[in-house]
Amino acid sequence: MNHFGLLPRILLAIVLGLVLGLLLPMPVVRVFATFNGVFSQFLGFMIPLIIVGLVTPAIGDVGHGAGRLLLTTVAVAYLDTALAGVLSYGVGSWLFPSMVAAAQSDVTVVETQSVEPFFTVTIPPLFDVMSALVLSFVLGLGIAYGHRLTALSSVMRDFREVITKSISAAVIPLLPLYIFGIFLQMAVTGDAYRIVLVFAQIILVIFALHVVILLYQFGLAGLLTRRNPLRLLWTMLPAYMTALGTSSSAATIPVTLRQTLKNGVSADIAGFTVPLCATIHMSGSAMKIVACALTICLLEGLVHDPLTFLHFILLLGVVMVAAPGVPGGAIMAALAPMGYILGFTAEQQALMIALYIAMDSFGTACNVTGDGAIALVIDKYFATPKTEA
Repeated sequence: MNHFGLLPRILLAIVLGLVLGLLLPMPVVRVFATFNGVFSQFLGFMIPLIIVGLVTPAIGDVGHGAGRLLLTTVAVAYLDTALAGVLSYGVGSWLFPSMVAAAQSDVTVVETQSVEPFFTVTIPPLFDVMSALVLSFVLGLGIAYGHRLTALSSVMRDFREVITKSISAAVIPLLPLYIFGIFLQMAVTGDAYRIVLVFAQIILVIFALHVVILLYQFGLAGLLTRRNPLRLLWTMLPAYMTALGTSSSAATIPVTLRQTLKNGVSADIAGFTVPLCATIHMSGSAMKIVACALTICLLEGLVHDPLTFLHFILLLGVVMVAAPGVPGGAIMAALAPMGYILGFTAEQQALMIALYIAMDSFGTACNVTGDGAIALVIDKYFATPKTEA
């Protein structure tokens, strides 16, 4: 079972949920609804802790010795992540409403039954999401600029380890069962066909968007460095394929570094930017999350105006910092702004988790390949000029 990865388990959970929702008796469905109710409360409790545990040490690490090179790299990575989110929202606002409307018109309205859990458990979070974010910034900046706060830095690193272990040992293993319960209930209530029909089209747009993002990233890098952008992108293809297979930015760092060096980036700049961007540059992930979130807003009639989504995108770029080091970290961190800004319920957040993980490798591949473009830009302005022998 250890060799049966998260993605196959998620896909199997979706398929089984859709099929068994038509076959299982209501008492059995209510058992899974009860589990989902308890698990969603646990997730709600964990979300602020995930923000503090991941964002605080990340800000502290980025802030150490904050020089012009570091700040520029962080700024470029963040702006590119935000730009990818804005592009996703712009394209989605143009294409998705008609797709959703067409899917809605194809679905026959039938009388459905609601699914009630046998009991509910309330687990209130220790503090809300905004409190967690503010606390993360205060502690992170304090660690970054308080040179004697080694004890606090050590505590936050240990806390990050606790959160990481909690996600990998408790949240991630139970996610397939949680997602199975969500799709089981959707099949019973009649929402499954509508959701599947819409996202079958949306996924095609997301795949096209991640190609567009890579083209503009290397187009800008090629323009600034006066080199062929397609050749630069072709050189990074091994990093793309490695990330596609591993779904891990961290595991792809050696390949990304090697291909970045082949693109002519100096060793010092490549050795600095590639590991850093593997942690903070999340353009592919931001694009996917924004596209899926916008689709759910359209399906469920939630607020999705430009200012609301701009707020969501800007905050998303912050909370996803350091998420690549945690399995499912990006989408887990993104649950906070989804609930706080977009008003997503636990069921809608679970659907986001399923959709994100189903396309996880493509987002990761987009992230790490784009790291090579950022390295080219940083090298252009910060590399030590080579002297003739």
